Amino acid sequence: MSLNKVILIGFVGKDPDVRYFDSGTAVANFPLATSERGYTLANGTVVPERTEWHNVVVRRDQVQFVEKWVKKGSFVYVEGKIRTRTYDDQSGNKRYIVEIHADRIEFFSSGSRRDDSQQTGQNGYASQQPASSSYGTPQQTQAYQQPSAPSSPSMEGNNPADDLPF
Repeated sequence: MSLNKVILIGFVGKDPDVRYFDSGTAVANFPLATSERGYTLANGTVVPERTEWHNVVVRRDQVQFVEKWVKKGSFVYVEGKIRTRTYDDQSGNKRYIVEIHADRIEFFSSGSRRDDSQQTGQNGYASQQPASSSYGTPQQTQAYQQPSAPSSPSMEGNNPADDLPF
């Protein structure tokens, strides 16, 4: 048995390019950036931040969602498959392109972008931005609520926020 599954969370690098064909089908393409934080090793060696760019291809019902809602700078969750295609360039060299064929696209966090057409509530999150496109229909975003800390006898009198690592 084998499995080809990719999950990416990152920022859209440019507005999606949407193409419609005579057959009535459509395809959308956009670059997605994922980054790993830089860090310093115990011996003092500095490892810089590393950004990878991924070519995302969207088909079927997802295209309408991407065309309407996904813009440059959107923070999205993409789930799909890796596909490699080849072609010969003008010099006759074989070229390879690695693409992520998306099966699912969702906004990873609401409120990361706001334009004049969107209204924000008291919490600052855009209320008209969809949360998901799992079935091709945008859903209203619900405001994020911080989960309450579990109550335990050892936590009494302590502020749970003091235990946060940042």
